[in-house]
Amino acid sequence: MNFTRETGLKYRAFSYKIHTMTKISSRFDPDADAVLYSGDCLKFLSQVPDDFFQLIVTSPPYNIGKEYENRLVLSEYVEQQRQVIESCVRALKDTGSICWQVGNWVDKGAIIPLDILLYPIFSSLGLKLRNRIVWHFGHGLHASRRFSGRYEVILWFSKTDAYTFNLDGVRVPQKYPGKKFFKGPNRGQLSGNPLGKNPSDIWEIPNVKSNHVEKTVHPCQFPVELIERLVLALTAESDWLFDPFMGVGSTAIAALIHKRRVMGAEIKAEYLQVARERLIAAETGDLRVRPMDRPVYDPDSHSISMPPKIINLNGDYDHSPLFKGSIDKNKARQVS
Repeated sequence: MNFTRETGLKYRAFSYKIHTMTKISSRFDPDADAVLYSGDCLKFLSQVPDDFFQLIVTSPPYNIGKEYENRLVLSEYVEQQRQVIESCVRALKDTGSICWQVGNWVDKGAIIPLDILLYPIFSSLGLKLRNRIVWHFGHGLHASRRFSGRYEVILWFSKTDAYTFNLDGVRVPQKYPGKKFFKGPNRGQLSGNPLGKNPSDIWEIPNVKSNHVEKTVHPCQFPVELIERLVLALTAESDWLFDPFMGVGSTAIAALIHKRRVMGAEIKAEYLQVARERLIAAETGDLRVRPMDRPVYDPDSHSISMPPKIINLNGDYDHSPLFKGSIDKNKARQVS
């Protein structure tokens, strides 16, 4: 299925099931599996009760004049973000998290990191910053009067200290998986967790450019695997997620792949249509995504390239952790 403006599926207010499996609604519906709301996120959030979502994850507009936003005076932009963030916090569970993925605001060649501008809003609402995750990618615009930007950040906040964090779900392979202690009381035992290591707060994940398997009409879309890692670490099956700036639905795909439920709001009808078509493709086994465990391309490597993963929400899908350890988890927890 080609996700372009020419696909021509008409949108209307609806609630339906695809292949009688996934219930998708266009309005707030706690009995749905996914809600794709056409309109402003503040209007949608006004319908959501307090303490509803386990994870809110998004990448808001950066106020740099993209096709999906109106460029504002910076103070107006920050105020707009404050309103959305306040409404999101109200709808977040005490065990929940907010992940706000942002880059830089650029004005006449000078940059202001948006995470620095927005952090005081979250802090004033009592949220606690758990990580400032650096998302590193290898491709982008080439600057001529400063170093080319090759990273953005994810601010991960929890609402309370009683937050969900499932590290085992997102461990990555150890650099030296067979390494053992050579002296002391643990001599001969594995020195690292056999389930894998903590992925750290620097994530190298390709951004979605023209040759990316997930590319759609959106100029700045999320890679699904970026959201998958947050879904696996910060939620459990059947939990509710929300994306206030949903775009073409990458958050929805990552949630449904891993048996979560999801709501999202989007003001551009074209993007919402693409999001809906991607979910239909996921139901029929026609959606391709980049696998989470696929290494970043290395032209000097002789390893066989891992093909795209085919998503079929009605079929068998591997819901196991990012890295499949072969050791019993109870034994693994004894290793730091």
